[in-house]
Amino acid sequence: MSDYVFQGESALTLDGKGRVTVPARFRDALAALCAGQMTVTKHPSRCLLLFPRPAWIEFRAKLLQLPMGQEAWRRLFVGSAMDVEIDGGSRVLLSPELRQWAGLGKDLMLLGNGSRLEVWDRERYLANEEATLAGPMPDGLANLVL
Repeated sequence: MSDYVFQGESALTLDGKGRVTVPARFRDALAALCAGQMTVTKHPSRCLLLFPRPAWIEFRAKLLQLPMGQEAWRRLFVGSAMDVEIDGGSRVLLSPELRQWAGLGKDLMLLGNGSRLEVWDRERYLANEEATLAGPMPDGLANLVL
């Protein structure tokens, strides 16, 4: 299970208490990987990263080895990280500070992206996807998929 790759997207709704429900298709993997213990932090694209705790510990160790000239980037990730747990209702609480920073409204997208999940405001995610599609596809990727 340690090689599990999160993939796919789910449209979700943020509840009035700032919680988001983890989709059923990810729950078993998260139970096996981290017993529901996760870490949420900022991403430069103004979404939130949701790591199973072991994946976060590995990522954090790499961040802590960055030279002092990259302190601002380390601060973005490590300084804003918050440990969370999946509750009995299969929900994760996102702090008001992180929700505000990511501009999260009621309608969200949860995306699997390798060893982590991403939480996006739905409109921001769709705009980001359109901007990506409006630009050229990198050569290495074009050669892979076309």
